[in-house]
Amino acid sequence: MANIASARKRARQSVVRNARNTSMRSTLRTAIKAVRKAIAAGDKSVAQQQFQASTCVIDRIADKKIMHKNAAGRHKSRLAAAIKAMS
Repeated sequence: MANIASARKRARQSVVRNARNTSMRSTLRTAIKAVRKAIAAGDKSVAQQQFQASTCVIDRIADKKIMHKNAAGRHKSRLAAAIKAMS
């Protein structure tokens, strides 16, 4: 355990920040899985709706630097390509 007051505060803050980041990362994964599930089901319109919803989630999480912006772009690109290939 930290002895200095500022180090104790940083420890408290890191616990809160870690919990928030974990929750956001879970939301991200859930959004991506929802699109993949719609693609697997073969319903293109539902897949596009899920993709639009998940794009907002992916961008929001990338803006908060929980995920790198290039990784976010890669996820969006691959999901869009998978939906486009459904025809």
